[in-house]
Amino acid sequence: MASSAEQLAANINLKAFSKAADLKKRLWFTLFALLVFRFGSYLPLPGIDVGVIDELARQHEGGILGIFNRFSGGALSRMSIFALGVMPYISASIIMQLMTVVSPQLEALKKEGESGRKKISQYTRYGTVFLGGIQGYLLAVGLEAMSGPTGSAVLIPGMFFRVSTMITITGGTLFLMWLGEQITARGVGNGVSLIIFSGIVSELPRAIGSTLSLGLSPAVIIMMLVVSVGIIGCVVFMERAQRRILIQYPKRQVGMKVYGGQSSHLPIKVNSAGVIPPIFAGSLLAMPLSIVSFSAEKGADGSWLSAIAFHLSRGSIAYNVLFMGLIVFFAFFYTAIIFNPEETSQNLKKNGGFVPGYRPGKHTSDYLDFVLTRLTVIGAAYLSAICIIPDFMFAGFNAPFSLGGTSILIVVGVRQAPSAPIQSHLLPHH
Repeated sequence: MASSAEQLAANINLKAFSKAADLKKRLWFTLFALLVFRFGSYLPLPGIDVGVIDELARQHEGGILGIFNRFSGGALSRMSIFALGVMPYISASIIMQLMTVVSPQLEALKKEGESGRKKISQYTRYGTVFLGGIQGYLLAVGLEAMSGPTGSAVLIPGMFFRVSTMITITGGTLFLMWLGEQITARGVGNGVSLIIFSGIVSELPRAIGSTLSLGLSPAVIIMMLVVSVGIIGCVVFMERAQRRILIQYPKRQVGMKVYGGQSSHLPIKVNSAGVIPPIFAGSLLAMPLSIVSFSAEKGADGSWLSAIAFHLSRGSIAYNVLFMGLIVFFAFFYTAIIFNPEETSQNLKKNGGFVPGYRPGKHTSDYLDFVLTRLTVIGAAYLSAICIIPDFMFAGFNAPFSLGGTSILIVVGVRQAPSAPIQSHLLPHH
């Protein structure tokens, strides 16, 4: 079965594209919005020493800050106004999705339809402001504690710097959130995902250059290339893999006509959660570990914060176990949100469909839940394995292996997303 990208490549032609005026406007708007994001990632925060920040960024390139920096498109290493990227918004979305499961009021809002979703989106924006403010203030405190060989990272530390940094960082995050919503509404694809995608892609040339500048042996470089190609192939294969459940519709006669008697398939992806689990896990790990790292630098060498920062550093056993555990949790959690076996079973029953060998209702629901659980186990294992490969490479060869794991998952997953809307805009012009 051809993917949407393959169908787009087979059906696209320049004549149809030249006629699709609305599609061209959407593509130009998406490109312009991403250029605005890239321009803003080079605007530094007021009151910081850019030279000291650059030195400190190179020291932390292989740690948790390096991972967080790739999500922000290098904005964190430059301490720009977009230093936090869209991570506070993603964290607020995580909290709201958790609350919709726990809180009956929010669950009722979710079932109200469009009006309920708008209210939940509004609560998510409030949460983004709150988290952005807290993280911006903590980032300012951490910057005041940092110093390099040439001096302190902050020119004039104090409460004015903390408040101004908190407001600037929060404003930058809110602007990116608004920009992502505009891309989704007036552009092509999901705006927030495209912002993360463009940030990661923009950092890949620099990451490749820094890896090659380490003087690694040709055998190690070839092995890293082979592993990267293998990761990409595995991601493409697993993202397209699905279990197709046969659905049968019985024949029924209405007047003189006979309806039904057909069969179809219910596709269930092996990785139904997509790139959400690694993004959620990375966003939850990044900020707390960053605060611990900042505090550990400020304290003594034998402090308990230094011990935590050492044991939770990238490549350590504790970090990998915690990261994999969060990925598995969010894989099951997000899959349970987007696919409800009971609701699917009831919809099949209303439409007269059934799974051969299982009675409609609870038996069908239990069967779908059994299949979904087994597929999610495979999907969670696949996500965990892909995401920790760079850490093993980093620990084994001490190289910033930035071409695999979460970055490739996001790049491949987000790259396939705009194909369907582009094809839908081109179809009327064929």
